[in-house]
Amino acid sequence: MKTKLIILFAFVVVLTACEDLFSPADMNNRKLEDIYNDAAFAQGLLLNGYVRLPSGGYSFNDVATDDAVSNDPNNSYLLMATGQWSAMNNPVEQWTSAFAAIQYLNIILAETDSVNWAKTGKYTSEMFNDRTKGEAYGLRALFLFHLLQAHGGWTADGQLLGVPIITEPLDGESDFTMPRNTFSECIAQIYNDLDMAESYLPLDFEDVADETQIPAKYAGKTTVSDYNRVFGSYNRQRLTSRIVKGIRAKVALLAASPAYREGTNASWEDAANAAAEVLNLIGGVSGMASNGGYWYAKANADEINAIESGKNPAEILWRTNVGESNGLETDNYPPSLYGNGRVNPTQNLVDAFPMLNGYPINDSNSGYNPNKPYENRDPRLAMYIVVHGSKMGPTNSTIQTKVGKTKDGLDNIATSTRTGYYMRKLLREDVNLNPTSATSQKHYVPHIRYTELFLIYAEAANEAWGPDGAGPNGFTARDVIAALRQRAGIDQPDSYLASVGSKEQMRALIRNERRLELCFEGFRFWDLRRWKENISEPVSGMKITADDQLVITQIEKRQYTDYMYYGPLPYSEVLKWDLTQNAGW
Repeated sequence: MKTKLIILFAFVVVLTACEDLFSPADMNNRKLEDIYNDAAFAQGLLLNGYVRLPSGGYSFNDVATDDAVSNDPNNSYLLMATGQWSAMNNPVEQWTSAFAAIQYLNIILAETDSVNWAKTGKYTSEMFNDRTKGEAYGLRALFLFHLLQAHGGWTADGQLLGVPIITEPLDGESDFTMPRNTFSECIAQIYNDLDMAESYLPLDFEDVADETQIPAKYAGKTTVSDYNRVFGSYNRQRLTSRIVKGIRAKVALLAASPAYREGTNASWEDAANAAAEVLNLIGGVSGMASNGGYWYAKANADEINAIESGKNPAEILWRTNVGESNGLETDNYPPSLYGNGRVNPTQNLVDAFPMLNGYPINDSNSGYNPNKPYENRDPRLAMYIVVHGSKMGPTNSTIQTKVGKTKDGLDNIATSTRTGYYMRKLLREDVNLNPTSATSQKHYVPHIRYTELFLIYAEAANEAWGPDGAGPNGFTARDVIAALRQRAGIDQPDSYLASVGSKEQMRALIRNERRLELCFEGFRFWDLRRWKENISEPVSGMKITADDQLVITQIEKRQYTDYMYYGPLPYSEVLKWDLTQNAGW
């Protein structure tokens, strides 16, 4: 009996000691209230907005347009463009990530006043609080813009709707059955958030040298060192008032575009003025960066290597961090340079580059020779696209796309070009992929380039005031296009540009310049839709036969219908919350 009692006691002790095995203990998960005295933890909520920015890399959704195809048969944009785009299969969907970011930003906006942002420094905690609010409002506006671009559209009953506007944190007790707000209400919310962001943020994060440079809002309340701690150069690449102005210009352009203007009553004047506000900070047209067309290239290696302190080159308003890699080159070098040749520019895009004298190739004044199609062309063609006979890579190798000539030849191997062309733009050609001596180089991805803003201004100013109207801004659409073409190396004076007289002619030229300057950066897919231009243009390539015949051949058909000017809401979200879907989906 004694032995049995000892065994029973021991068993009870073991069970008691192992209680955690049967009743799970706390997981040591931190709670929201922990942010109040842990500024780093609170910062994590804000940083969740930054890490979800969709422009941390290149999407190459150009593959879903008339500008490019992919040699990867499983490429999601290829499948999308050839008939597999649906509300359940949407490669350009922003819903999940953007609303997750907005949730984090709403939490920090609701709680930031209660956070002890700094334990030392006079007025420092208040300044950190202001900066956090400014960044959060600006990021929330940006994510709402991405949602509108991807999911805003007309419904079957003729309404132009956006997405549900959510400005408070959601929890398990929240009502998730929120209807879509109108597109105009979403635009108004974006502008309100951008205004709030500007009220809290400096133009740039830069150190001040003495107390006289401290903004009036904080003058007499803080020291130079404490101000620089919060708003100084250490914080470069966070959202600033200058960047917020750039976002406002992008939003204004979207709202005024043909696909949306009927439902918003937005004005081209507002879009032009918003872009000019940013551009005039760099001196207008005279501030256009001379290397803005090839900011990424090995020719700018010294500039790229020097920007790790957070500063920006003259072309860049906002960018990602600089990092060493060779991923872009691995994906897009031709196979003879050990690449996979993924993004193949189309004949459609090649034909969009004018001649060196500025005339389109189909103009009788151009001097275009179809038997020598790459001679005397706009220098951007050679800068952005590899054609048959181009030199490329760290060894300046000749790339031959002729049928059967080398593995770079048309359709020769799985990683060969399908169009007769390879992408050159964005690549650092001092990257060596030879397995015996492979190297990486520094890269970064722009969030906003000044060239984009110049093109926003040109488009909006032409629509508002015609080719030669400046409004209140001191320069015209023609001025911008002339400067861009001069920078590109087109002969000046530009006789073709001088011949462009009407708003309609200038519109076509501006849209083409935007196509060239921003190719492969993820703009064309959205531009065609906001312009309501043809999204179903079949794409072609160049076949150079064994006996040197040049034959343009169709590569892919684009299987879009008119309702696909506007993207769908995710099917699962429509079912769960009874949301009104865009027409056709």
